[in-house]
Amino acid sequence: MGIRIAFLIITLGLCISSVASAQTESLRPPAVPLVTHNPYFSSWSMADKLTDDWPKHWTGVPTGMGGMARIDGKVYRFMGLAPNFPAMEQKSLEVTPTRTIYMFEQDGIGITLAFMSPLLPHDLDVLTRPVTYLTWDVKAVDGKSHDVQLYLEASGEWAVNSADQQVQSARHKLAGMRVLSIGSHDQSVLKRQGDGVRIDWGSFYVAAPGATDDVMSSDHDCRDAFNATGKLPESDDLRMPRAAMDNWPEMTFLYDLGKVGEATVTRHAMLAYDEVWATEFLQRKQRPYWRRNGMDIIGLLAAAEKDYPSLVGRCTEFDKQLTADLTKVGGKKYAELCALAYRQCLAGCGFSADFDGSLMMFAKENTSNGCIATVDVICPMSPFFLFFSPEMMKANLTPVMEYSRSARWKFPFAPHDLGTYPLANGQVYGGGERTEENQMPVEETGNMILMIAALAKVEGKADYADRYWPTLTKWAEYLREKGMDPENQLCTDDFMGHLAHNTNLSIKAILALDAYGMLADMTGRKAVGTEYHKLAKGMAAKWTEMASDGDHYRLAFDQPGTWSMKYNLAWGKVIGLNVFSPDVLRKEVAFYKTKMTKFGLPLDNRTTVTKTDSTIWAGMLTDSPSDFDAFVGPLYDFVNQSTKRVPIADVYRVDALDSAWLFARPVIGGVYMKMLGDPAMWKKWAK
Repeated sequence: MGIRIAFLIITLGLCISSVASAQTESLRPPAVPLVTHNPYFSSWSMADKLTDDWPKHWTGVPTGMGGMARIDGKVYRFMGLAPNFPAMEQKSLEVTPTRTIYMFEQDGIGITLAFMSPLLPHDLDVLTRPVTYLTWDVKAVDGKSHDVQLYLEASGEWAVNSADQQVQSARHKLAGMRVLSIGSHDQSVLKRQGDGVRIDWGSFYVAAPGATDDVMSSDHDCRDAFNATGKLPESDDLRMPRAAMDNWPEMTFLYDLGKVGEATVTRHAMLAYDEVWATEFLQRKQRPYWRRNGMDIIGLLAAAEKDYPSLVGRCTEFDKQLTADLTKVGGKKYAELCALAYRQCLAGCGFSADFDGSLMMFAKENTSNGCIATVDVICPMSPFFLFFSPEMMKANLTPVMEYSRSARWKFPFAPHDLGTYPLANGQVYGGGERTEENQMPVEETGNMILMIAALAKVEGKADYADRYWPTLTKWAEYLREKGMDPENQLCTDDFMGHLAHNTNLSIKAILALDAYGMLADMTGRKAVGTEYHKLAKGMAAKWTEMASDGDHYRLAFDQPGTWSMKYNLAWGKVIGLNVFSPDVLRKEVAFYKTKMTKFGLPLDNRTTVTKTDSTIWAGMLTDSPSDFDAFVGPLYDFVNQSTKRVPIADVYRVDALDSAWLFARPVIGGVYMKMLGDPAMWKKWAK
């Protein structure tokens, strides 16, 4: 390691230590992001301390990973629940957009452990790499010198759906680092689909530059040897294939640091996953995006190692700048919510390469039905991608648009989904492609037009809309006929059931029609634009009259004495659509404040259920920082106190701290709508 690189890493370690120690009160994550790349390669600490439980997949199934330190001959664990070993004292935890940083102290030694997933939105080659870095910064904190060895283990649970499946392991040659892998024996590629499932094809890799030794052996053999001698077993346990739970074969690495004093000693490892095939789109298999030009896993690890020093600096600076801007726009609590949401949003999506090498993204509807590319998941998460990367926004929209204009899709409205993850071979919701029953025609059609209009706003051009103009026109005509007073149908809040005359759904249709008019203007279709602006303006005036209920607006046109959260109005503010009077927004916000509870604003008068993204959208209808804080504060308190330890819920009950209902979903990217509503900010970040 060169002097310049060593200095950079040591400086980072000292910086992390000072930031973490200076931090006093911060958000307590219900689940702490550790490894966050896609719906399969996803691992979280669902406890206050990293030593209180094993890391887990978002579904709650362990992703076996443990870490220990041997200090002057005595072994302590800093990660996982390895029996018979005491836990190090965890001093602090900090979560930034791209990093999770733990600090431990024990017997005169301080260890800063950082998980870094370099999900940098303006570098798709790096963002789409399924590689998370673990970095240890170790130093004496008592002015003395101590003998220190570090131990890292990872199990085959990462590569199977259930621990009774057989796994096999391999050792790989790569200059300057030790590399082990483990994968399922059967390798049923793209065969397992659904919601609460884990990947059981491809292989999980751990690469350890600077490691002293490595071994593939049972968990108890590795731990016992490390405890007794500070070393690992002399040879691999070659009884393969065998079940992942059969004496728990572990990829295990040793870092012998020797004598450690006040100077920081740094080591790192890389966790990576090679799916080989990531998704299937309309019956054709797609490679992971990082493989599009023929790169293999060894090439990936070599590139990731080469880029490590620069990525440390880039992630640190990215986190610093983004956090400052989040705080400026929405305050400290809002910034902490967005920092925690950052990796969760990206980890809910798969990144694939189409036949021409172009990026395709596929959101997964986690904790719901496992659908892939669900439009009313893409829509609430879209503020994140519109804010950071129009290219990623298009990568989410394109699979839906290509499917919608194909001969397979027979309806005049937009589809709900493209299948069940990881197979995007056609809609499955509501009976699939052969029925109109139980779909979301107004919801999804409005969503698609609004997202494409927002994309045009951010890009300053409507080329993408022009490419799909016949489809958009068909959808606009549908909303013109059906959108003013929607029939009995589902909206994105489908857990609330069907509702006729839904005023919030009508808002979406009206705004989408005006957005279509804006797109017509931008593509040179001036007469069409004029027609649809006039149409939307008239519909908005009619809506204001029909929905009025004194000091607020109704849940449904025909239901006096009711109310609902009109979060769809946020799209008008973001895109710059002026069809609804500002008085409508002011009246609604004032009314919402009278219905706010300790843990949030319910969706409507029928329920105590609320949505995280919708709360932020409703809060941004006001230009008052104090009014916005009135929405953020209760939401923050729920996340901070939630007793169900899962990644942030986007649906929960405001009267129950154990009610995280839908969680670990990319929908959480919707909290960035406040940032998208600030033109100066999206002009700075959307690249």
